[in-house]
Amino acid sequence: MFRFERLSVWQKSVDFADLVYRTTAVFPSSEKYGLTSQLKRAAASISGNIAEGSSRTSDRDFSRFIEMAYGSLCETVSHASLACRERFISEEQRRQLYEAAEELARMLSAFRTSLGKWKSLPDPET
Repeated sequence: MFRFERLSVWQKSVDFADLVYRTTAVFPSSEKYGLTSQLKRAAASISGNIAEGSSRTSDRDFSRFIEMAYGSLCETVSHASLACRERFISEEQRRQLYEAAEELARMLSAFRTSLGKWKSLPDPET
């Protein structure tokens, strides 16, 4: 098992990406390479940045990847707002994504803060 797989923030980010993928499944086919793709890519990059950051040797480097994950989360929220305006998703679906994003944002922020307190990441063998 990789270190990042044990992180609740990574697990939550995968759940969030799954929610985005399910939500975009009903988008019009004309958006396949537009908003659908952008939403999926932004959502998937959240967990990807957490995973990549976990491979870094310093907390400072890892923290930078958490910042990028947060940026991708914000991008996803912005795209979801546009999708709602274009009536690809309902206000209820947008609100569901928004609430999940808020929870993930809190987790990312707390995790980034905690990185300064860690001396090293847990050994994956333990």
